[in-house]
Amino acid sequence: MQEEKRGRTSNIQLPKPSRPIRMGIVGGSGGFIGPVHAIAARMDNRYQLVAGALSSNPETAQRAGAEWFLSPERCYASYQDMARKEADRPDGIEVVAITTPNFTHHDIARTFLEAGIHVVCDKPITTTLEDARDLVQRAADSDLLFAVPHAFAAYPMVRQAQAMIANGELGEIRLVHVEFVMDWLTRPIDQTGDGQAAWRTDPKRSGPGGAIADIGTHAWHLAQFVSGQRVTELLADIASLVPGRRLDDNAHVLLRFENGARGTMIITQVAPGNDCGLRIRVYGTDGGIEWRQDDVNVLRYTPTDEAPRLLSKGNTGLLPESYLMTRVPKGHPEGYLEGFANVYSEVAVAIEAKREKRSVDVPLFFATAVEGLAGVAFVEAALASQAGGNIWVDPGRYIKGDFR
Repeated sequence: MQEEKRGRTSNIQLPKPSRPIRMGIVGGSGGFIGPVHAIAARMDNRYQLVAGALSSNPETAQRAGAEWFLSPERCYASYQDMARKEADRPDGIEVVAITTPNFTHHDIARTFLEAGIHVVCDKPITTTLEDARDLVQRAADSDLLFAVPHAFAAYPMVRQAQAMIANGELGEIRLVHVEFVMDWLTRPIDQTGDGQAAWRTDPKRSGPGGAIADIGTHAWHLAQFVSGQRVTELLADIASLVPGRRLDDNAHVLLRFENGARGTMIITQVAPGNDCGLRIRVYGTDGGIEWRQDDVNVLRYTPTDEAPRLLSKGNTGLLPESYLMTRVPKGHPEGYLEGFANVYSEVAVAIEAKREKRSVDVPLFFATAVEGLAGVAFVEAALASQAGGNIWVDPGRYIKGDFR
């Protein structure tokens, strides 16, 4: 263990903003994720929500905007109108959050990028590889930020795990196991009137992937982010276990990593008794770590041939990457909303640096459009593996161009 770094205290923070970033939001009047974005963005006082296209129904857009204390003239019934008018205002939005169903992401993101506005877009960023590549290229060409809120990777103890592995504390990585196990689609609620379930299991609105796109992309990103290793091959067994369901609700995926490590992914939305069972385990020659979302502030660390240790958020002796994501003292839990807020705070630091034309002097790890494209490529590769008779597939073959 690196005792010099472990002795650091928890007063490490992201730099403070010079002023709030003006933010707009598209979607948010019907589902749960829109308010999550709005709450998270404002949690660290780095953003001011000033505009929204909260619904395509003008009356609903006005009513929802009033509930969020938006000025009536900045409550839009179309994202096209919002992008055009906000780009023309001297006090227009600087960044937009896209919280709508998957099939709308590409057109909305493209519209705001063309208007010169930074983008935060839910995953998967598009439903096709072509559209994902287009957004990566547009963001690169315009020098605009495009962030994907993989909030699970922004928890303090996930950052602790990632930093420990990057520092070599687990030695050579051999095994990576990640699972995202839920139960909310155990019953055919998508066929009995549940709106959120209906669009997520509809190929026209969700895209070709069901559970693998909805929660599998989170697990895919987390496995590579924490381990520091890229997946070079996967073999997927994908199924829809509920009769009549048009998209997958269960997937088992074998993984091979670039350094020779092996891994597994378990993705399901039909496991009774699991609300949001996200867990990752990484094992190397010198030790192993385990993190679970149901015990979010604890990281289980076991050096080889030694007793397990529980590392807790906020305690003295953790790595700086953990403290940068920590906002309250030890013993006070931080979870999903705070993880989302951490992503938004990192994005804010990057936006301000671009605005002031200066470099950033702290490490930022938020996912970009490139990682968003990788998520879409994962879905395509997993589907190709299933269609080919559960064969090994290289997900990298679905990503074209060098956007680094």
